[in-house]
Amino acid sequence: MAYALAAVVSFSLTACGGGREYAVPEQACGITVDRTTLDPFLPDGEKIEVVGGSLVETGEDTRGHCEIRVDGKRAVYLRVGKVDKLYDPMDEVDAFRFTNREKMSGLPFPGEGALGDAAAMVNTGCTAPGAAYLSVLVTVDGTADDGVAERRKNIEAFTFDFVPEVKKALGCTV
Repeated sequence: MAYALAAVVSFSLTACGGGREYAVPEQACGITVDRTTLDPFLPDGEKIEVVGGSLVETGEDTRGHCEIRVDGKRAVYLRVGKVDKLYDPMDEVDAFRFTNREKMSGLPFPGEGALGDAAAMVNTGCTAPGAAYLSVLVTVDGTADDGVAERRKNIEAFTFDFVPEVKKALGCTV
């Protein structure tokens, strides 16, 4: 009886106190994702869904994009563009995407990157059919309770894991 009562109380506290009632996905938008680097951007909630198309299979379109939503609210936005040259995300044309933009250093692959309080953009070589270079944009919900410095660190870690997976999925040789 005591165990049954403890289980009911535990369930009640979980239901009232929020919590995460979904599993962090292993794939999103046609790309394998590292669950540990994606996890910090996913809030407590009941339902997770991936909305949008594949980042890899885009048909005639040169861009693919999708969102990861929790309870209908966007938590992560991902976009991959196949481009003809290496663009620097520190150029003024991309400034609107960032708050407190800084150049990313220490990329674990050749390319250019920029990091902001809720976004990262990396442009890198690809050399695959239909893609000489890739432009990868990661945007997260900037209202999370975590501190900005921690969020920036987490965005960078996710991006460093995500971009090589995109390149692998597209068959990039560079």
